[in-house]
Amino acid sequence: MEGLLDPRRRAVRRLRLMALLVAVVLAVLVVVLVSDLPHRVRQTVTLTTLAGSGVVAAFGFRRRILSSTGRRRRSYLLFAGACLLATTSNLLQLVLPRASAPGQVMPGDVVLTLALAVGVAGMVQFPSSPRRTTDLGRMVLDGIVIGGSILLVADVTLFPDLLVDNPGGWPLLVVPVTDVVLATLATLLYVRSRRDHLMLGLLAGSFYCFAASDFGFAFVAASGRQFTYGSVVDAGWLTGYLLLVLAIWAPSVGATEPDAGLTEKSPVLGTAVMFTLFLVALGITLATFSRDGVSPPAVALLMLVVLAVLARQSLLGLDNDRLRRRLEERVAERTRSLHRITARTDLMVESVGEGIYGVDPDGLVTFVNPAAAQALGYAAADLTGCDAHATFHARGPDGRQLPKDHCYITEAVREGLVSTAEDDSYVRSDGRLLPVEVTTTPLTEEDTVVGAVVIFRDVTQRREVERLKSEFVSMVSHELRTPLTAIQGSLGLISGGALGPLPAPAARMLEIASISAHRLNRLVDDILDIERIESGVLVLQPGWQDARAVVDGAVEQMQVLAVEAGVDMRVGRVEGAVHADPDRALQTLINLIGNALKFSYPGGLVEISALPVDDVVEFTVTDEGRGIPGDRLERIFNRFEQVDSSDAREKGGFGLGLAISRSLVERSGGRIWASNNPERGATLHFTLPRAADEPLPAPTPTTVPVPAPAGA
Repeated sequence: MEGLLDPRRRAVRRLRLMALLVAVVLAVLVVVLVSDLPHRVRQTVTLTTLAGSGVVAAFGFRRRILSSTGRRRRSYLLFAGACLLATTSNLLQLVLPRASAPGQVMPGDVVLTLALAVGVAGMVQFPSSPRRTTDLGRMVLDGIVIGGSILLVADVTLFPDLLVDNPGGWPLLVVPVTDVVLATLATLLYVRSRRDHLMLGLLAGSFYCFAASDFGFAFVAASGRQFTYGSVVDAGWLTGYLLLVLAIWAPSVGATEPDAGLTEKSPVLGTAVMFTLFLVALGITLATFSRDGVSPPAVALLMLVVLAVLARQSLLGLDNDRLRRRLEERVAERTRSLHRITARTDLMVESVGEGIYGVDPDGLVTFVNPAAAQALGYAAADLTGCDAHATFHARGPDGRQLPKDHCYITEAVREGLVSTAEDDSYVRSDGRLLPVEVTTTPLTEEDTVVGAVVIFRDVTQRREVERLKSEFVSMVSHELRTPLTAIQGSLGLISGGALGPLPAPAARMLEIASISAHRLNRLVDDILDIERIESGVLVLQPGWQDARAVVDGAVEQMQVLAVEAGVDMRVGRVEGAVHADPDRALQTLINLIGNALKFSYPGGLVEISALPVDDVVEFTVTDEGRGIPGDRLERIFNRFEQVDSSDAREKGGFGLGLAISRSLVERSGGRIWASNNPERGATLHFTLPRAADEPLPAPTPTTVPVPAPAGA
């Protein structure tokens, strides 16, 4: 970033030094103009400085011409040409004598007028993006109105002969008006541009200085005196040329992107300035006309200014009319596009088989698709405007309506929460319950929640299938338990020598059979555990439990397995206490440590830690194994899910340990997840509700005095 800013900073520093040099040069020139030096010397200094500044300005544009393209390059070329023409005009006025007869037009005046015309063309070409013709016309007419108004005010107030028998000829009037046009164009571009803000501001100031000196020259000539260079009037031209040199070297301190994306600002300010000057000129002219009368040239100039104002307003009206038509066409096209999108969206919503309805911030139904109305047994019109929670959301066990504050719709609207795959039961119009799976998404407009969209699907058949599957698995597991017990007992008796000594091959086969029986028995236990958890049969007995005791108990039980796997176990920071069933918390941590040992390489490390985080205690088990693919970080907690299909054969296990752990953790009020480590391996996390660091003391039993038996 500093490398990008350094060239610009250097350019700004260079511009400041040049501004200081220009100020010194200008001060010296002013001193020369007001001094007692011979008039010929002062005149030569003025014209030489003007010509030299024009040459410096013309060649100074070379850098901008080479670094620009398109309209901007053409604009800089025209500026350079205008500077060369102005230099030629100054040299001609230095070499040739002034006009001997009033009204005689000199070659230098013609060349200067041509230079100003080229400058106007450069200003019109300046924007990198093409401007509308009406916009350019308004800018030029604004300059004409302002310059003409100044001339008109000067003619009817200070110099009545300015427009009558003008001794300076037509350049006396055209040049200052053109200067005002150029200054107006530069000012408007300065207001609208971002890229060359500083350059355009200096250009506007330069043309204002030119206009001041040109008007001074016109006023001197109108008074009947012979104007010659070398007076204080020259200060405006000198200042203008020096500002022009500064403008060329001004850095582009604004946005570096092209101006093509700029939008035109409101013309209200320019219109106000233009009309203010015009009304002032009109008022003064009419007041003078009613009192003393005005010359025909002044009336002609007034009519010209009025025509310019009318032309300017006509262009503005045409521009506004075209913009209005374009806006109407765009609105019509957007409306048609919106209708097409709305029709397509309505078709999609009405075609899906899942129920969809929307609600406003108060929970009132705003729309219902046909599938939702059919599933709930209502007509879509009957549900629109109803409170969704009060109309068809599930009731509590006692039949009463559940609190609306805990509804997923309220959470979506109030907190912007997204709920996915949430189980619920909707009440149909006939009173029957409809088991559904709900997904709720908040609707936002400009970061404000304005409602929610709810998608639900009927899961009656799926729940029935799950119920049948659970019953089947539970029945099969119970039926397997009895023969497995007999098989394990028989294998134990035979291995113990109940039938006499066994050959080595037979003993090895019995060992394999015993290991397989134990593995199958663990599978049955895991299946029964997970079924009891999910069916609610398994009752948890939460209580105060020190996190250190849970970690130490799990590490002690898994130490033998760690030694067999050649993996070191290390206990990190362990702090806090949990409110959970101690046996199930220990079972969860053992499952996670066993998983980490199973997938660790020999010589690796498994680290266990537990730290309080807000209102929970987070347990972590970190290994240095192969890690978990990103797409399976959530799936490994599903039933019978393995990271790789070959893991069941190579590593053993059935993919139920993490599923059991998730069920136990969620039943305990926590959550469980997995993440990959930055270098290698993975970390399994689970949280349990945090308890006070010290258990609450047991209440002291109150001793009730026993009354003495009667007759004691």
